[in-house]
Amino acid sequence: MGIGLGIVLLVAGLILVLGVIEFDIAGVDDATLGWILLVVGVLAIILALIVNQQRRSRVVEERRYDDGPRY
Repeated sequence: MGIGLGIVLLVAGLILVLGVIEFDIAGVDDATLGWILLVVGVLAIILALIVNQQRRSRVVEERRYDDGPRY
């Protein structure tokens, strides 16, 4: 889940929470579904940022030893 998916979930959750669009699904409350999508979107953004930070801070050290003949 990347930052883009988190933003999409966040926006979809805000749309449902604010009542911009109302769905008529039996047994599902629009506001509750919106809050769930909102929380999942925020968590997806936070996790994506953490993973990206860890990926950037990884240091790879490469050592090359040249034991061949020198001309």
